Amino acid sequence: MAAAAAAALAAADPPPAMPQAAGAGGPTARRDFYWLRSFLAGGIAGCCAKTTVAPLDRVKVLLQAHNRHYKHFGVFSALRAVPQKEGFLGLYKGNGAMMIRIFPYGAIQFMAFEHYKTLITTKLGISGHVHRLMAGSMAGMTAVICTYPLDMVRVRLAFQVKGEHTYTGIIHAFKTIYAQEGGFFGFYRGLMPTILGMAPYAGVSFFTFGTLKSVGLSHAPTLLGRPSSDNPNVLVLKTHVNLLCGGVAGAIAQTISYPFDVTRRRMQLGTVLPEFEKCLTMRDTMKYVYGHHGIRKGLYRGLSLNYIRCIPSQAVAFTTYELMKQVFHLN
Repeated sequence: MAAAAAAALAAADPPPAMPQAAGAGGPTARRDFYWLRSFLAGGIAGCCAKTTVAPLDRVKVLLQAHNRHYKHFGVFSALRAVPQKEGFLGLYKGNGAMMIRIFPYGAIQFMAFEHYKTLITTKLGISGHVHRLMAGSMAGMTAVICTYPLDMVRVRLAFQVKGEHTYTGIIHAFKTIYAQEGGFFGFYRGLMPTILGMAPYAGVSFFTFGTLKSVGLSHAPTLLGRPSSDNPNVLVLKTHVNLLCGGVAGAIAQTISYPFDVTRRRMQLGTVLPEFEKCLTMRDTMKYVYGHHGIRKGLYRGLSLNYIRCIPSQAVAFTTYELMKQVFHLN
């Protein structure tokens, strides 16, 4: 979740208000369209990051669901086989739907995180890492629920292989799923494992990143930190340290929640898979995957690919987001 990472970094430690220069239009002008500008910044960062790792995302879907054309391949062999069978653009199949999804996903998560964090602090009196863990989990689940149909369509498009297309594009996929798989509820197949996986993923990610950041700045402020560009009195992590902390947090969170991700993908694919009738519920799907493929080659199939995705995805997301903050005057 590249957009999630960018939003998490920005939201975890909100920058203090900067003094307003004379003639700049005053505080009101700075607040005009603030959320729209934040929306655009997070969306652009997420799209750049997701496009960078789109080939790995495509291969992950193919491996997780054991596509019959690639079920005997590993990560790197699949990355070579997809262009040979489907052309170079085959690595980016389903990325268009992801671009449409990532904009609202990033915006909703960013706004929901701020809202939940304030609510938890003021209404429940909970602060520190715990309130960040709770707010991050709730914001992640909110964003998932709002954008889940787009993720469903993206997965269906990414699973298709050249010459065996069930869907001709995003609109056709929406129409077909709605007509053949139970209407509106057809777009929410696999939502439960997604929510159950999102809670520990977002929560552990926020908690781990916040803890590493606090410990690092407390024990080695000169080595790991630098003055914030918008407030020299505030220390922030250096860029490469930020990326390292984000990568560690993402890796730990992904390891914990990955079986739910595998279950979600299979349930999302629905009738596309031959074993569709054996994977109608989350429990049945997990039981089927474990029974036929075990833990390493079933519930954790493709996990190494997620680790490989982590560093470049985080790097592009954070770098682009920081650039967009300057472009849209968010600092």
